[in-house]
Amino acid sequence: MLSTTGSPFVLSFVLLLSLPVVFFILAPHILPPKTLPAIPTSDELDDLNLFRRATLSSSDFSLPPKNRPKIAFLFLTNSPLTFSPLWDRFFAGHDNLFNLYVHTDPTKPVPPPGGVFTAARFLARNKRTARASATLISAARRLLAAALIDDPSNAYFALLSQHCIPLHSFRFVYHSLFASDPYNSSFPRNRRLRYKSFIEILDGEPGLHDRYIARGDDAMMPEVPFSSFRVGSQFFVLTRRHALLVVRERRLWKKFRMPCLKSKEDSCYPEEHYFPTLLSMQDPNGCTHYTLTRVNWTDSIGGHPHTYGSDEISADLVRRLRVSNSTYSYLFARKFSQETLEPLMTIADTVIFRD
Repeated sequence: MLSTTGSPFVLSFVLLLSLPVVFFILAPHILPPKTLPAIPTSDELDDLNLFRRATLSSSDFSLPPKNRPKIAFLFLTNSPLTFSPLWDRFFAGHDNLFNLYVHTDPTKPVPPPGGVFTAARFLARNKRTARASATLISAARRLLAAALIDDPSNAYFALLSQHCIPLHSFRFVYHSLFASDPYNSSFPRNRRLRYKSFIEILDGEPGLHDRYIARGDDAMMPEVPFSSFRVGSQFFVLTRRHALLVVRERRLWKKFRMPCLKSKEDSCYPEEHYFPTLLSMQDPNGCTHYTLTRVNWTDSIGGHPHTYGSDEISADLVRRLRVSNSTYSYLFARKFSQETLEPLMTIADTVIFRD
């Protein structure tokens, strides 16, 4: 029989042993879940000022008299622009039909390349970017805002990375986007140009629900119900009206800028969700629902697509990468390693730019 004098000690000992168990059970309900880093408030305020300027300067787009519409090429990079010589060849002779904008990661300085990129606008408001965070969305929005402010003739906005290459000549790309030959036809003057955006918009994809709850089970509600949540390629070609819609938007952004839970890091790809979800909710008929940038996901590793090496470069590869299920050929492709530049330059004139 247990003595009464030992009972308080035993009871205290039992309670002490029980505390870890109680904490393990109650902790998830008491302590906030650990999340990935959030976007700094100072960055948000800085971006907001930039987006307001873009909105005020682009409230209504009309093509200036005597100007042909231009394509704004937006490069999002955190490493050297290895394929600058290939892009030099692509842009040669078309100076009045495009503009270049580059967003770099300030923590990974990118040396300015020569050639055509000498005249590129390197954004002064660059911020740090990281996977599994909304920083890639912010960087794309900065590029769109800078291009909106810079030139009212920018009618299309093509987002690319340092690993992207062109699959056709500039003339072919321009003609495909504007569905009119810029060398033989006159474009409409002093009226809004209405084209469609080329952005992948998918629903019902495997793992979509896991991506939706990456910030918490009900974190996206009520602004973004699961029925409206979409996924798509990080890279797109937007019309000017959609670029403006993106930099104006605030309601959905307050949800997508929320950091994902640390435990859901493998399902956190905000840059693949925000743009297709926003445009699907706001203007689905104004989008093609497919991308013009070819990516090979057949043997992806750690969320990264297949990276082509020098031994894979051939005329046959370029022709295969162009083939699309839509009425449009793919215009760009990724992901290419640095070592592929030399073999790509070898076939640039005879294959890539010979449409």
